[in-house]
Amino acid sequence: MKKSIIISSLFALSLIACTSDDVNLDSHVAYDMSAEPLLTYAEKELSDYMNTPSVNENNFRLIMQYWQEVTYVNESNYNFTARNVSNNVWADNYVNVLNNLNKAKELIEKYQPGPSELNAWPAKKKNQLAVLDILSVYAFQTLTDTFGDIPYSQALNQAKFPLPVYDDDRQIYENLITRLKADLNNLDEEAGTFGSGDIIYGGDIGKWKKLGNSLLLKLGIALSDVDPALAQSSINTAISGGVITDESQSGLFRYLPETPNFNPLYENLVNSGRNDFFGGKPFIDFLNTTSDQRVTKYFRDVHGEYIGQVIGSGGNFSDFSAPGIFAYIPVTAGNLMTYTEVSFYLAEAAARFGIGGNPDALYQNAVQASFREWGLSNQNALDYLADHPYNPSNWKKSIGEQAWVALYNHPVVSWNFYRRLDYPVLQAPPTAIANADGKVPVRLQYPTLEATTNGTNYAKAATAIGGDRLTTKVFWDSH
Repeated sequence: MKKSIIISSLFALSLIACTSDDVNLDSHVAYDMSAEPLLTYAEKELSDYMNTPSVNENNFRLIMQYWQEVTYVNESNYNFTARNVSNNVWADNYVNVLNNLNKAKELIEKYQPGPSELNAWPAKKKNQLAVLDILSVYAFQTLTDTFGDIPYSQALNQAKFPLPVYDDDRQIYENLITRLKADLNNLDEEAGTFGSGDIIYGGDIGKWKKLGNSLLLKLGIALSDVDPALAQSSINTAISGGVITDESQSGLFRYLPETPNFNPLYENLVNSGRNDFFGGKPFIDFLNTTSDQRVTKYFRDVHGEYIGQVIGSGGNFSDFSAPGIFAYIPVTAGNLMTYTEVSFYLAEAAARFGIGGNPDALYQNAVQASFREWGLSNQNALDYLADHPYNPSNWKKSIGEQAWVALYNHPVVSWNFYRRLDYPVLQAPPTAIANADGKVPVRLQYPTLEATTNGTNYAKAATAIGGDRLTTKVFWDSH
C-alpha cells in the first residue's frame, strides 16, 4: 500500500513529502496528494510517540519509574534539555501528527466527487473529517496535558500565523470537548469512510464512535477537580453514547514485522543493538510486595528474581530485570486507548460522582481487564483482588496505584493518573537536576526552539502558567 508523508513545522515553514512503499520519511521523493496515506502516517506517528521509549522523545516510562537507564542516566534524573526532548515532543505532535491530519482535512474539503460518488459523498466526507478531528483532539489534549498553554487556535496555519499565540489550556479543553461532541454527531455507521489506510480501525465507524466517546470520557475525568459540572456532563454524555467496552474495541496501532514499520519498543531495544533500560526499583518492588503475577509479563527475571535498580542510578544490564518479551517483539501493538484505560476512567467516575455504577465493581473490572490484556487468567486477577480490594475511604489510592500498575505500557496516560490522583507516591532521586526542585516532574518545559523563534508568545505563556518549570502544574492538576 502506498503511503504519503507531509511535514510542516511551527518553527519554520517547510513542506517535505514523499511517496514510497512504506511509512518511512524520504524527503527527496515527490508528494502524492492523497488524504488516506496522510491518515496512515499520522496514526503511525501518533502511536510511535505514545509508545516509544526513546529518551529523545518520550521519557514517561522513566518519570513513572517503570524503567531506569542503564548507562546514561540524564533523563532518569529529569535532564530533558540536553537532548532537546521538548523540541521533539513538539515536532512529533504538531508536525508529524497534527499537520498531516490538517492537510488530509484540506484535501477532503477540496475533493470533487465523480458522478458515481455524488449521492454517497456528503456522508462519507463527514465521516472522514470526524475521524481526522478525533485524532486531532487526541493529539491536542496530549500536548496541553504535557505543557499547559500551547499554540492552538493559530497552530496549524503557518502561512497566516508564523508565530502562533498560546491559548489558555482550560479554554483549549472546553473547545476540544465541543468539537469532539460535534465529531461524534457527524459519524454515520451506514456511510463510507477511509479504507485500509486507517490502521487503527480499518474504517469501522462503530469503533471510532467508541473511541470518540472514550476520549470524551477522558477529557471529562481530567476536569474533575477544576470544573465538576463540565466533567460530569461530559462523562454522562460519553457513557450514554457508548465507550469502549471490551478488548476488541481498543484503539491500537498494528505494526508490521519489518523496518521501518515495527514497534518503536523493538526499534529501541532490539534494532538499536543496545541494552539501555532495565526495571525501576520502586515499581518492581511494588509488584513483588503485592505478589503481582503481571511482573512475569512486564519484566524478565534474573535467576528467578525480579530486581529493579534505584532511580537515578545506572548499573550492569545483567544485574537487573530487563523489560518483558513484549518489548522485544516487532509487532506488539501500539496503545492509543485501551479497554483497560477506559475501565479505570469508569471506576474513577463512579468513585468521584456516583456515575455509571458501583465503584468497587468497576475497580475490580479494571484490574481484571489489565490481567486479561497481559494474557493472565481471570482467576489470577481474582486472587490478586482478594488481597488488594477496593478501599472506598481512600479510592484515589486504590485506583491510582492500580492504574499505575495496569498502564505500565501506556506511560503518557499513566502520568495523567499520577498527577490527578496523587498516587502512587513517587520520590525524585536525590541526584535529580536542580530544576526539578526535588520533585517528580508534573509537566515538561517548553521547547527551546519556541523560546528562540517565538519568544514573545513563549514568554507570555510562561508567565500565564506560573513559570516554565518542571514543577508548574497544568490547570487541571489542582492538588
